[in-house]
Amino acid sequence: MPIKTRHLPALGLLLLLAACGGKKPMRTPPTPEAGYVVLKSQAVPLEIELAGRTSAYETSDVRPQVNGIIKARRFVEGSIVQQGQTLYEIDPSLYSAAVAQAQANLANAQASYAAAQAKAARYKPLAAIEAVSKQDYTDAVAAAKQAAAQVAQTRAALQTAQINLRFTRVPAPISGRIGRSRVTTGALVTNGQANALTTIERLDPMYVDIQQSSSDLLELRQELSKGGVMPAEAGVQLILEDGSVYPLKGKIEFAEAIVDPNTGAVTLRARFPNPQGLLLPGMFVRARLSQAIAPNAILVPQQAVTRDPRGNATVYIIGPDNKAQLRAITADRTVGDAWLVTSGLEAGDRVITEGLDRVRPGQAVKPVPAGSPQHLGAPAQGGNDRGRRG
Repeated sequence: MPIKTRHLPALGLLLLLAACGGKKPMRTPPTPEAGYVVLKSQAVPLEIELAGRTSAYETSDVRPQVNGIIKARRFVEGSIVQQGQTLYEIDPSLYSAAVAQAQANLANAQASYAAAQAKAARYKPLAAIEAVSKQDYTDAVAAAKQAAAQVAQTRAALQTAQINLRFTRVPAPISGRIGRSRVTTGALVTNGQANALTTIERLDPMYVDIQQSSSDLLELRQELSKGGVMPAEAGVQLILEDGSVYPLKGKIEFAEAIVDPNTGAVTLRARFPNPQGLLLPGMFVRARLSQAIAPNAILVPQQAVTRDPRGNATVYIIGPDNKAQLRAITADRTVGDAWLVTSGLEAGDRVITEGLDRVRPGQAVKPVPAGSPQHLGAPAQGGNDRGRRG
């Protein structure tokens, strides 16, 4: 049946209402939450990690001071020896004979001295009454003095012989751990020989020689001279070859005043206690130390810092009217889990650390302290209306 013309306006209105009823109402997206931290200035130690190598606190090569045949060895290789302990015995026969000869020479010289002194004593009153010539008395006095000098000379020879005899027992010059013996019983040794009999090293405490580039040291000294940083107590922590941390801390003893022309580095020497003998000479280690303290440093959590394709560091801060602002910063080093910022931020700035994926420059955000529970908006209307008709 054809539709009458007078019903067309009403029909159009019904169709329009039906079409509107099938569309969902427009909703304004909720303001995203942004977790922030408030920056504050603080004193921060500026730590560096440098390569180093361990060395013994004391090292002594044991060498003979007399010639002879090794008669016995009196130590266990690899053991701890004490200063003065006998390590080797050299055949003492020749040196014992030399001592006996020197003793006999001394006795002979003493006898001659006694006779010359008695003669001079007898001539003294005789010369006074001119019973003997004054020349004879003078000669007698001179002979007595020569005899006294001969006694002193032979006594010194006896002392030398006794010292050489004592040197037939080779002592430990220092206390420490002794190495392997490089000679055996029956070997001929000589005074002043180039090869050491053995080596002793004192391992408690231990030295660690640390290499720092001269450019880094120069930069540090310039910062100290400007007053931007202040010197720190140079405590040192060691990281061993297996990555573990040495449990005892050391201390910087001194820094060399010259730069190695081959490496362009300056050597810093640290001393570490080593009661358990864990550190051995020649080990390669990493030394972590603080050479200075930044008194008013700004630290920013690492998750808040992003970098553009050129490597420039940026952060989002909460600006006026709670709008996100993108801020360029200078962050060249890390301190723990944070970046040390030297420019671009001030104490009191609110830096966004959470919700960065929902933040855009100039966008209004809802600031909440970092770590607060996030309140997610309710799901959009009609999210589960697939079976509902329009």
